[in-house]
Amino acid sequence: MDIKSVILAAGKGTRMKSNTPKVLHEIYGKTLLGYVLDSVDGISTENFVIVGHHAEDVENYISKNYPNSKAVLQSPQLGTGHAVSMVCPYLENYEGQVLILCGDTPLITKETLEKFVQYHNTENSDITVMSTIFQDPTNYGRIIRENDNTLKCIVEEKDATIEQKAAKEVNAGIYCLNWSKIKNAFSQLTSNNAQGEYYLTDIIEWGKKNNLRVNAYILEDNTEIYGINSRVNLAQATKYLTDRVLNKLMINGVTIVDPNSTWISADTEIGQDTVIYPSTYIEGKNKIGQNCKIGPCAHLRGEVIVDDNVKIGNFVEVKKAHIKSNTNVGHLSYIGDSELGEHVNIGAGTITANYDPLSKIKSKTTLENNVKIGSNTVLVAPVTVKEGANIGAGSVITKDIPSWALALTRSPLKILADWVKRKI
Repeated sequence: MDIKSVILAAGKGTRMKSNTPKVLHEIYGKTLLGYVLDSVDGISTENFVIVGHHAEDVENYISKNYPNSKAVLQSPQLGTGHAVSMVCPYLENYEGQVLILCGDTPLITKETLEKFVQYHNTENSDITVMSTIFQDPTNYGRIIRENDNTLKCIVEEKDATIEQKAAKEVNAGIYCLNWSKIKNAFSQLTSNNAQGEYYLTDIIEWGKKNNLRVNAYILEDNTEIYGINSRVNLAQATKYLTDRVLNKLMINGVTIVDPNSTWISADTEIGQDTVIYPSTYIEGKNKIGQNCKIGPCAHLRGEVIVDDNVKIGNFVEVKKAHIKSNTNVGHLSYIGDSELGEHVNIGAGTITANYDPLSKIKSKTTLENNVKIGSNTVLVAPVTVKEGANIGAGSVITKDIPSWALALTRSPLKILADWVKRKI
């Protein structure tokens, strides 16, 4: 059955204390909203993102990065139920299923959503809510079940009785709906609650009154629905995600020398027997091969491909580059917008000067196989160093260098005998 998603991203995020919309804050160079949209990739055929606060910024981000997604404005913002109702005109004749998620929960995984939808179908549900267990459920809506274990209702904490507040099973904020059976609920919700808002959770009671099958699916790992409301939450979510990524890499044969000081994005692939040394930070989308050594104190900024048997040393920054096998990038170097061939050696302090601040154009540096670059060299892009060429230390290279040549830009060395003694 076809699935579409609705992602709630209209909130202001006051506690972030930021001019940036909450859902556009980033972890490893990807926005919170981006993580959620990626989690439904391959599950949902079309995504509707409900926008409100800084709507134009969020809409621009969506149109630039997620062409199968559409921003839908919610104004005024009258609650989560009202937010979902904004998509009703787009889904008037839709017969499939709708996933509803929150745009500030970046840790939810595609695997979990697939299991969630499978449970919904297996149980022949019309409405399925994702739930989880918290020993301290404060601030979450409580899951109240029937005697047959189906879902009775969800009660928001502000409206809950003392007995209901004692429940440890909470609403995770993710729903799967058989849309044709549920869509009429959104025109019949009321705002008779402490907040005066239209709650999405009220569709549970509506479904029960209309004899629909309503269930709750328990998520085992409650960190997956960790929501971001503050900078503190953002840091904690980053740590949760990092631990998940590092554990997976180590299980798959990557050595992480010090997990406490190593930060690697979920969009980075790393091959077996590669060693990641301490204080290395890898963000964005990257692919690193087998038997590599990265760090310590290396920074990969995204769009980096590293083939097998490559060494990237201390205090090296790499961005938008392809480094081919058996190449060594020495310490204190910057490699950006570059392609490095096989068996290339980069001396310490080498810089690829890829950006022209006047034209604001970034250009490419290409080093072919077996090139050797001396320490403290600047390669001013666009430039190509052909196969086997050597560049002397301290050079500034502004022209293409032919194969097997030696290139130098160095003033003659002058030695003034006894100069120091004369100055004393």
